[in-house]
Formats: sequence, C-alpha cells, structure tokens
Amino acid sequence: MKIDRTSDRSVASLIAPDILDLLDSSPQTIAAETEEMHAADLADVAEALPHDRVRDLLAALPSARAADVLEYLDEELRTELLEEMSAPEAARIVAEMNPDERADALEELEEETYDEILSEIPLEAREETERLLAYEPDTAGGLMTTEFVSVPGDTTVEAALTAVRRIARSGRSEGMHAIYATDPQGRIMGVLSLRELLAAPEGAKISDVAWEEVVTVAPTADREEVAQLTSNYDLVALPVVDDQGRMIGIVTVDDVIDALVEEHTEDVQKFGGMEAIEHPYMQTGVLMMLRKRAGWLAALFVGEMLTMSAMQRYEHELEQAIVLSLFIPLIISSGGNSGSQATSLIVRAMALQEVRLRDWWRVAGREAATGISLGVILGTIGFFRILLWQELGLWDYGQHSVLIGLTVGLTLLFIVFFGTIAGSMLPFVLRRLGFDPASASAPFVATLVDVTGIGIYFSIALLLLRGTLL
Repeated sequence: MKIDRTSDRSVASLIAPDILDLLDSSPQTIAAETEEMHAADLADVAEALPHDRVRDLLAALPSARAADVLEYLDEELRTELLEEMSAPEAARIVAEMNPDERADALEELEEETYDEILSEIPLEAREETERLLAYEPDTAGGLMTTEFVSVPGDTTVEAALTAVRRIARSGRSEGMHAIYATDPQGRIMGVLSLRELLAAPEGAKISDVAWEEVVTVAPTADREEVAQLTSNYDLVALPVVDDQGRMIGIVTVDDVIDALVEEHTEDVQKFGGMEAIEHPYMQTGVLMMLRKRAGWLAALFVGEMLTMSAMQRYEHELEQAIVLSLFIPLIISSGGNSGSQATSLIVRAMALQEVRLRDWWRVAGREAATGISLGVILGTIGFFRILLWQELGLWDYGQHSVLIGLTVGLTLLFIVFFGTIAGSMLPFVLRRLGFDPASASAPFVATLVDVTGIGIYFSIALLLLRGTLL
C-alpha cells in the first residue's frame, strides 16, 4: 500500500477500513501488507483508526517498525498510547526509537509512567535518554541525537567504509549524513561527507581527506543559533561538542526545520497579542485557550482605556470642533500601522541575528529617516484629501479647511514618526530587559501609539486652530 503525500489525509481514512479488517482477520499479515508504506503514511492511517485500535496496530508491527510509526504520530495521541500500555510493552517500542525522538516522547509523560518505562529500557539506551533529557528542549542538546558516525583520524578509508556499512546495516540511518574524524580523546579533527569518503583514494587516512574546518555548537546553544549555523554553512548535520571539544551528538536538518516551525509559530502567536500555545490549535482545550489569550487581551483593553482618558482630557475641544473627531480613527490607525511594521521588521531581524543590541542607534537613525519620510507621504495625502473633498463638495469643512488639513497632515507626520521609532526601539528594550522581543506584538505597539497619538493630535489642533474653531 502507498499513499501520495501530496493528497489529503482523507486517503488515509479510505485505507483505515482495510487495516481494521486485517486487524480482525489476520493481524500477522499487516507488517507485510504495509511494508512499502512510509512510516509517516502509516501514522496517518493509525490516526484515522478508532483510538482503541491504534494500539493493536502497533502491536501487530515489528518493534522497529512500530517505533518508526510512533515517531510520526500526533504528540497527544502518542502520549496517550504510551500511558495506556504496560511498561514492558511501551519499553519494547520506545527502545527502538531514535534517541532524540525517544527523549521527546518520554518527556511528555507523567513522571510515574516515565520512570516505569525508563526502568524497562536497556541500560545503554536508558543512560542515553537521561543524558538527552538533561538539556532544555529548545537548546542544541535538547535537539541533538547521539547517533553519529565517528572514526579515529588515523583510520584508513577502507576501514572507515567497513564501519559505515556496519552501522548502516544496524538500522542507525539518522547519523549517516557525515563521517567525523576524532582524536584519541574524542575531539573532532575533521569531517567528510559519505560521497567524499566513497571517492577518497585507497589507502589514505581519514585525517588526510577530511575537512579540518568543522562548524560546531555547544549543547547549551539556543535553537535559533543552531538554525542560523545550519543555514549559513548549508549543513545537513551540525556537530554538538562539550567544553573539551569532544563530540557528543549531532543536530540533523530535519530537527532544525521542526525547531524553526515551532519558533516561528510562537513568534506569530505573540505578534497576535497572546501567549504561545504548546499544542496544535485543534488539540488545545477551550480553558487553555482562554488562559493564553485572556491575559494579554485584558492588558490591551486596559491600555486602550487610556485612549478614552486622553480623549476625555480634550472633551471641551471636541465639543467646540466636532469635525476633529472624524479623523481620530484615521490618525491613530496610521500610527499603529507604522509601529507594527517597524516592530515586525526588527523582531525578525533579531531572530535572524541581522541586528544585535549594539545596533540600536543605527536602527534608530534608519527608522527616524524612514518614519519622517512615511509621515510626509501620509500627511500630504491626508492634507490634499481634505482640500479635495472640500473642493468637490463631498464635505463642508467651512472656511478653515486649510487649517484642518494642516492639522491632520502635521499630526500624521509626527504620529507616524513616533510610531516608527517606538515600534523599532521597543524590541531592543525588551531584549535588554531579558524578555522575548516578540512580546512587542503589533497590538501592544498599536495601543501605545493610540494613546500617544491622541495627545499629539489635539496638541497640534490647539496650536493651529486656537482662535478659529477652538
């Protein structure tokens, strides 16, 4: 059986009844019938089965195959299955998983279940798992796998090829991206790809044909740094080394992609003015969703109440020149939009390490020039819009249309300038205070500029319209 990965998951739903029939009639044939299916495809089929039959499907597969499927299962479903299984049953499958995937799966379990399963895993795999779980999930150590191919630097090409074949036949395929040459203490001396190993001259030593300049990372490095190094050097695997330079694992490009997706998801959610959720949207309960969203929404609401207070401060002026109120939405939205643009640009630049804390003054200079230019453009549009509407008779601003136009135009200039500066500097302030710059979300910046914009607007109006409309 095969599934086209470009098709919808409904295809898996069509195959699920056939799998159910096999589970009822001849479960021993399932392994052979699904042998050519990718583990990810079989995981899709498993998720389409009734919950109580997924465990039967895994039991019908060889341990290594079941482990592959378990790695691709939805995290919540995987956790439920492992908690429902007996400790020996779960350990039989978990022990066959790749070390990093095994650590991720066990980390989601209740502590008691985790301890029971871990105690049933062979000693070597257990110690390996505990080492990986000692690192924070969003660090290089938390992302790495301990399956990699390393050989002493004085190993011949022929001996290295023999070692690679032996490792490949053992089923450890994740670490086959590169071969690392090490010294007697386990420190990296060089690296070469499998293709370069196959093309190396016979009789040569690995140290003679390997690249000596090796990009490495510490296990405590943040996943953003890992992603940056992988991208900058076009790596498919990034070695992780300890304080003495000894190799302890590798981070593969597929794990980097997963980490980037998770990081990007968190940033997007924070940009929307909410806390990041840990699970997919459809798997997040309503109460959890409320907890993640209500706090920020309430904070923003309180912030917007300051806008009302600012407008009350100018209540008398509004009563005398009600025409001023017509332009409030236009003006404060322009400031908020300019601030949101600047915040988005700077936060993304920080994430890509294009901008660092020490660059704040350069950013301020660039954004000041940009803010003034944008303010002039919008202010000019606002000024001539008022004159044009007056000329066409679409709205009567009276004899003071030019002054009103100047008020709106100058306000747009100043508020867009302020919004751009505030939006670009706020991520630096948050980073300096130790917070995530993504918390400088668009709604937060917009609220700040809304309150300030009211003050700017009516200050300019009082200056230009005093003695006329006011």
